[in-house]
Amino acid sequence: MNKALLLQAALALTLSPGAAFRAPPATREEALAALESPVTERRAEAVVWVANHGRMEDTDLLFKRIHDESPFVRGFAEHGLWLLWSRSGDGDIDRAMARGVEQMEAGQLAEAIATFSDVIRRRPAFAEGWNKRATVYYLAGEYRKSLADCDEVLKRNPRHFGALSGYGQIYFKLEEFDKAIAWWRRALEVNPNMVGVEINIRSTEELLKEKRGRST
Repeated sequence: MNKALLLQAALALTLSPGAAFRAPPATREEALAALESPVTERRAEAVVWVANHGRMEDTDLLFKRIHDESPFVRGFAEHGLWLLWSRSGDGDIDRAMARGVEQMEAGQLAEAIATFSDVIRRRPAFAEGWNKRATVYYLAGEYRKSLADCDEVLKRNPRHFGALSGYGQIYFKLEEFDKAIAWWRRALEVNPNMVGVEINIRSTEELLKEKRGRST
């Protein structure tokens, strides 16, 4: 099941019974209006519409809802942003991306790096190609190469909270803990819903406190 269908299925399962029988937005105009609805379920339906039918320039719409008062809507907005970012607008590129993800998940890291490198060569402006290769380099222990690719992601998508938190992961591996914490905090400024990042910050702050305590 692709990400778009997963998002729709999750929405159907979590909507209240009354809301589930209302027709979701059918057009962009309806979705834009529903994004400002006082009804939580309507905002969530609108987020799903934008995620499934929107363009990269619609990211501002979902970033507004990533700060929604409802954690339900915020969660859909976060997943929706990943969906927007993952679409290149070129079917061949999208299929190559899916193949690279499969290779990465299967532990075929050299093959995944080659696949994402080909995506980058063919579509250098596509930030997610760089982000996926950064992830594979991280998994391969090629931390400096991963940092370089994260730089390329942020040049194209400065609010890419996945890359921002990725810097933190890399600097943690390099034992540059203050830098790791700083980057994780930047990620939370963009997306305050990243519970795992908050946990990383707290645990790394405790680690630093212990290390500094031992050195005194």
